[in-house]
Amino acid sequence: MASLNGPDTHFQDRVESHEDVPQPALRSRAKEFIEFHDQVETSVHLLDSLESFLSTFQRDLSAVSGQISELQERSANIDNRLRSRRKIEKPLSSLISDLTISPTLATTLLDTEVGEPWIPAVADFERRLDSLHARSRVKAARELADIVEALRIVTATKLRAFFLALLNAIKNSVTTNMQVLQSSGFLKYRTLFGFLKRQAEPVAKEIQESYIAAVRTYYETAFRRYIRSLGLLRARVTERFETIATISTEHDGIVDFNRLTYAKLDGPGVILAYQADDKAHKEPLEAILRSLFLVLMDNATAEYAFAASFFFVEPFGPPHSSREVETEQLSAATEPHDGKEVDDNDSATDSEAKTPVPNIGVVEPQGLGRLVIMDKDERTELSTIWKKIFDPVLEYTKTFLGTVIEPLPPPTPLLTMVRLTETVIAEVQKRQCAPLETFFFTMRLQLWPVFQKVISEHCDSLKKLSERPNGYFSKTPVTSDVFANDTSTCSSQLVLLTEQSEEAMIFSNLFRLQQELNKLILRHTEQITDPVAKATKQSSIYEILLQGLIKGTRLTSHPKAQAELGFWKEKEEGSRRIIIAAGKRRQVT
Repeated sequence: MASLNGPDTHFQDRVESHEDVPQPALRSRAKEFIEFHDQVETSVHLLDSLESFLSTFQRDLSAVSGQISELQERSANIDNRLRSRRKIEKPLSSLISDLTISPTLATTLLDTEVGEPWIPAVADFERRLDSLHARSRVKAARELADIVEALRIVTATKLRAFFLALLNAIKNSVTTNMQVLQSSGFLKYRTLFGFLKRQAEPVAKEIQESYIAAVRTYYETAFRRYIRSLGLLRARVTERFETIATISTEHDGIVDFNRLTYAKLDGPGVILAYQADDKAHKEPLEAILRSLFLVLMDNATAEYAFAASFFFVEPFGPPHSSREVETEQLSAATEPHDGKEVDDNDSATDSEAKTPVPNIGVVEPQGLGRLVIMDKDERTELSTIWKKIFDPVLEYTKTFLGTVIEPLPPPTPLLTMVRLTETVIAEVQKRQCAPLETFFFTMRLQLWPVFQKVISEHCDSLKKLSERPNGYFSKTPVTSDVFANDTSTCSSQLVLLTEQSEEAMIFSNLFRLQQELNKLILRHTEQITDPVAKATKQSSIYEILLQGLIKGTRLTSHPKAQAELGFWKEKEEGSRRIIIAAGKRRQVT
């Protein structure tokens, strides 16, 4: 090294410079030279030690540099792992939350009675129950399975006792308001029954069958008593069917518009059962049947809508895809990132955006809304439930209808009952109660032949009367005036009860009645030999008919009513022309 060679050269120069120095002088300075030599050797040793230290330091420095690089790599790996943990923090927290049963939830289900707090509690419990079933491969879920199953059994047992206890109100008293019980009891806790139907189906089936049995008895008893009261009023109805030819007294010919309103839903109020206890109280026949039909319609459609809302529930829980998203998050978070940097902000945002949210508190459709979305199989099952409840009531109604139409009522009350049935069918269609619609349709089919029979007997009676000898009219106190009055009243009422412009069942019979009455009038006046007197008699009868039709149809512009008026007006004008022509001939003579 240069630094080491430098002193030796200097020393050599000094020695050479003193070679010419005399020996005595050198000996006198020998001690100095020896000390100087020792110093040089000491410096050489120090330099050698320094060289060795520097070499060792260089090796240590290289080792430390390698350790620093290793620590940097480890630090980068730890940072990546930390960011991965942050990414799965929220999904993992959600997973743990779904798998665990909180002490508050367990206490609510185990130590409290069923009430409003149970609604969110059971929904939360079912969400966790579904999560455990969906993650059955997870060890923690398998360890909790027995505990959760025991809690499910306890919950189902308490709910069973709760719903069966609600039925005691209608089992003990038929005066219980069914609609209040359903709305404030069953429908209020319908989500709890939904839990039973999804998680404890045998218990839900038992509650359903118990409800059907109890409500069937409730309606059967209530309607049997109500129909018995209506039967008392039916027995007081003295109005009977009489053909026009057999009517023994003259009627006023006034159309009772109030009775025609019984064909509408917005007509008079229904008859109450206690009103039959008053022996002096009487009601028209059509009012009695209307009360029964309206009470049946309201109760049956309400029960149908309730059954659709309560016994048919939507699937519970978040969509299936949310669990798939959660699994993807956990898998993606644990996979290597191929050396890419992971942004903490992006991880947090992505985790929050994909965290599944259960649909607890979502309002499910009820009543008509539930009926709209039901499939064919559900509607079939719903109809089966409804028929089990109302079969006895429908049989009572059929039997009572038989007492209404036997003995035969007059044609106007009969057609009023037919129109009432058609109106009820239209309303039931709006309420989407298919089995009740079918029932009322059979009632309508049962009433139409009876009406046809009554009208046919009217026409046949007039026909038989017109075929009798002329001497009959001189012996009977009832004249064609009476027949014309009664026929016009009957025709007016039938037209008022018919809204369609063309209805063959009605207008074919009215046309036949018109023709038979016209024949009767002509037959009745045949015995009058004087043409003027004959025309005068015919004109008076036609006038009675026109007055009755005008008074009876003043509230309608039905084309058939106008045609009827035109027919008899033409007949009346023809008779007047005969009278006028005869008068002119007399003046000429």
